[in-house]
Amino acid sequence: MIEETYTFAMIKMINWDCSWKIRWVRRAVVVVLLAAGSLWAQSYSLGPDSQPQDGVPKGTVTKHVLAAGVFYPGTPHNYAVYVPAQYDAKRPTVFMVFLDGSGYLGDGIRVPVVLDNLIAKHEVPPMIGIFVDPGVLPVVSADAQNRFERVFEYDSLSDRFSRFLLEELIPAVAKEYNLSSNPDDRGIAGTSTGAVGAFMAAWNRSDQFHRVLSFIGTYVAMKGADQLPALVRKTEPKPIRIFMQDGTGDHIVPAEPYGTSFAGSWPINNRVMYEALEYSGYDAKLEMGTKAHNMKQGGAIMPDALRWLWRGYPEPIVVREPPQMKEPGWDPRAKVYAMVSADKPWEQVGGSYGDVVSPTGDEAGDVFFADTKADRIYKADGDGKVSIFKERAGGVRALRDGPGSVLYAYQAEHHQIVAYAPGSEQRVVARGVDVTDMAVTIKAGIYFTDAAHKTIGYVDGTGKVRVVYQGGEIAVPMGIALSGDQAMLVVSDAESRFSWSFQIAKDGSLVNGEPFYRLEAPEIGWSSEVKSVAQDSIGQVYFATPMGVQLCEANGRMAAVFNPPEHGAVSSVVFAGKKMDWMYVAEGGRLFRRPVKITGVAAGTLVKLPKPPL
Repeated sequence: MIEETYTFAMIKMINWDCSWKIRWVRRAVVVVLLAAGSLWAQSYSLGPDSQPQDGVPKGTVTKHVLAAGVFYPGTPHNYAVYVPAQYDAKRPTVFMVFLDGSGYLGDGIRVPVVLDNLIAKHEVPPMIGIFVDPGVLPVVSADAQNRFERVFEYDSLSDRFSRFLLEELIPAVAKEYNLSSNPDDRGIAGTSTGAVGAFMAAWNRSDQFHRVLSFIGTYVAMKGADQLPALVRKTEPKPIRIFMQDGTGDHIVPAEPYGTSFAGSWPINNRVMYEALEYSGYDAKLEMGTKAHNMKQGGAIMPDALRWLWRGYPEPIVVREPPQMKEPGWDPRAKVYAMVSADKPWEQVGGSYGDVVSPTGDEAGDVFFADTKADRIYKADGDGKVSIFKERAGGVRALRDGPGSVLYAYQAEHHQIVAYAPGSEQRVVARGVDVTDMAVTIKAGIYFTDAAHKTIGYVDGTGKVRVVYQGGEIAVPMGIALSGDQAMLVVSDAESRFSWSFQIAKDGSLVNGEPFYRLEAPEIGWSSEVKSVAQDSIGQVYFATPMGVQLCEANGRMAAVFNPPEHGAVSSVVFAGKKMDWMYVAEGGRLFRRPVKITGVAAGTLVKLPKPPL
């Protein structure tokens, strides 16, 4: 009855106004109800692979306590470790982490028994299981209530829990067992809120976990997990394989067919999450059963779920472009793979430096960048060969290329902007300035941000400096870029999720400013850290952020996120190359690049921008 009530309620939500549609719906209702009746008849019981079998080598389970650490102060964690009979201490061993670990050890799921059987049949590799329970902060007196950490640990989009796993729990287990560091050898499983925790651990650290089991996942509006489907759709896919399970009766009862929780519908949100994964080309599977918010189905299908998750091992899990890209009707608008290719990832340029600041490209295809700690300016040619362009660069803090392949640099030691023209000595352009980032016009005018004084300045062709923005809503003006037609100026705010668009008046002043671009912001912290901005030849804007390079359409909508080269924040982004068809980024003292299917706009060039999609 639950399925029938739910189905009819969903149908009643639709306001059909045509008789042919009504007839179609009636036929659809019959089909849906027949399917629901078939599902209702399913019996979820533990099969042979969840039963102890004679002759199968048995692993061992030991229990432990992880002392309180940095990420959850004062809070110890109970955990258990399953070690298969086939464990070889001389070889790095595959392992999985199971959140709410006691439940997976219990009689309703029996993961150790399942692993014994599947390992013996060579259907999964020999693996260690780490079963961790959420922490509970001990009370200071018998009359006090504990602080239960489960929701804080699992139901969060931040990287705190993944760091707990990688920096505290897994190292503790690794002291006793030889655990593999290969992300293809690592899986993680979770139930309900724990499913969110498992997915986010892999999402935040896909360099560490490639396999996820999600049972009755709480992808609803509790602490932000309802935002995940949209983020999955927009973000460049990561090398993650995920098995999902839910039931049509999950938080659904006859009296509340639309869901019993303020947070939303578990069946609908699991479906939406799955569709987002499929849209983006992930290796994903959803098993939708009929049960409520429990592990009856999950326990019954655990052997099949593990088989599916580990199928093809040891073949690596790789990112794949969505197959629908090659089908008629595929819409390339603002899609990640309309701009980059999965088989052309980031490549490092040069070595490691003290830091990498303000990469910028000239008309010849060379890229210049500053290392402020070494006080040098480097040049990377089109082949990626790096050489020193300038020693003792005057405390260089910002670079930007201008018309005629003139390189402009801000020297913090002298509070001045200088220019390096091909074949000429350094020339002072402006004195008495503080510069965070620069943009150079076709007439060699220079707009610059001054984060310390919260202003935007302008240097005209004669070297005269004036302030064109101050005392407004921008808390920390940081990155700055001109549109391809040089009619507009984009300025990022390093404290806000909003970046600004200004119109450039005939006299060079900035007018009609708006917080036009809304970006995704880090889950923790109060600062957006948007440090750099670039524009392409059709008016799309690219922002260097802690989440990667975020793309906004010319209409202001954030539409795509390009993953950073490695785990960490991107601090600079720029288009370069002879055809302006390479994207360069700086991250953690290194410079990276990748080819792109779009083009930037070279210094000294104006382009007519198309009307943006509205």
